[in-house]
Amino acid sequence: MTQQERRRIATGLTDGLPYAEIARRLDRPTSTISREIARNGGPGDYRPQEAHLATVQRARRGTPAPPRATGSPGDAREEEIIEMAVRTGLPRTMARVHLDLMMSEEGRRTAAELTRRLKISPASVSVAVNYLLHHGFIRRERDPRRRRDVYVVDDDSWYHSIVISAGQTLEAGRAATAAAEAVGLDGPVGRRLVRGGALLERIGLDILRSVERWRVYADRPENPSREPRARRPVVFRWPRG
Repeated sequence: MTQQERRRIATGLTDGLPYAEIARRLDRPTSTISREIARNGGPGDYRPQEAHLATVQRARRGTPAPPRATGSPGDAREEEIIEMAVRTGLPRTMARVHLDLMMSEEGRRTAAELTRRLKISPASVSVAVNYLLHHGFIRRERDPRRRRDVYVVDDDSWYHSIVISAGQTLEAGRAATAAAEAVGLDGPVGRRLVRGGALLERIGLDILRSVERWRVYADRPENPSREPRARRPVVFRWPRG
């Protein structure tokens, strides 16, 4: 278990979440979370930093480490990519599903194929693809011949995920500004909110403008990487004004 995961456990305990919900957010078994908390002070005295140090010390005293999976250099590289995605906050199962789609030759798989390849439950695949769909990382197509959904990563998947994320940042900024106006701009709370809202709004707009400039560049005929493709609609609409 990583130090970031232990911080998320501590946050979940502070927020009063049950063990099962903490485990779901970390994509870990509930028994793993309960043992981790019980071994390191219990729910009322769990400290992520101390828990991590205690685990390191136990390992140094000779606690056998779990065996490392052996595989090709490509497998090791994929694990590095998954760990990097987890460190940025993406749940592990979502990261594994996304990477498997990215690494497939056609960029498309059915839920049954993802279940079989990743050796996870259909329910886990369902949760993962819904998360990735919501954040624009993938899209869903219907295969009329087999009458089942197909999940697709295409050349524009990063574009759409960035647009959605930037749109959410922009909305958060405007919500903070509205809250500042509601509480009053003369007090410390109002000033704090309006300053944060202005920052978030500026970042959101800058990112949206940047990705639109990239889209114009990528679609130029002289661009050697340009290939004909069917566009799909962007979820976030460009703000007026």
